[in-house]
Amino acid sequence: MRVLIVDDELPARQRLSRLLSRFADIQVVGEAIDGEEALLQISELQPDVVFLDVQMPGISGLDVAVSLPEPAPVVIFVTAFEHYAVGAFDVAAFDYLLKPVEPERLARCLQRLREQRTPGRPVVDVPPSQLLIADRGRTHVVPVADILWLEAADNYVVVHTAESAPLMRRSLASLLVDLGRGFVRVHRSAAVALAQVQQLQPRGKGDGLVLLRGGTSVACSRQYRAELVQRLSQSL
Repeated sequence: MRVLIVDDELPARQRLSRLLSRFADIQVVGEAIDGEEALLQISELQPDVVFLDVQMPGISGLDVAVSLPEPAPVVIFVTAFEHYAVGAFDVAAFDYLLKPVEPERLARCLQRLREQRTPGRPVVDVPPSQLLIADRGRTHVVPVADILWLEAADNYVVVHTAESAPLMRRSLASLLVDLGRGFVRVHRSAAVALAQVQQLQPRGKGDGLVLLRGGTSVACSRQYRAELVQRLSQSL
């Protein structure tokens, strides 16, 4: 298993790397000190597993988790928080480890990982404050509050803001799950941020046109119009 360690603290990275080196089937392929570097290394190295610190300056491990490209590596959170506090994050990752990582606990985690060959991507129930998008050799840090709308493009999502439109390697459906109730699908290949909607104009045959702040317009198909209207009324 190819492993990437993400932690802003050097002693924590060194300890975990040393513990992992005891396992013959584990290869530490890289280390990252923050979320931006983590996304670039995940894209370049394509690790099977990421040991991800929850609390890092600027960009949290939770923001990194929801920004992972698909297919996503397995995420194992590493945290200094006590057991009772971990639940506050409402995070369903494969596992989590408390710092300082204990050898026996790490061994049990790795054994579970060997037995469960295809765990899914982490589910983060707390909506992220920002997305990290590795696109064309750069990592864009996009505040969720700045997103106008999302556009599906094959295996990618175009994240439209007023200033940019980077490509994120995610499916629209899975990204909407992570972003939570602040976004709603208006078309098979498009979703809008509810906070950015200014007007819904009717069009023929039950279709509509969603006008967003700044003048952007997005087509709304009739099969999604009722849900959009309902969600808009709930947000008032």
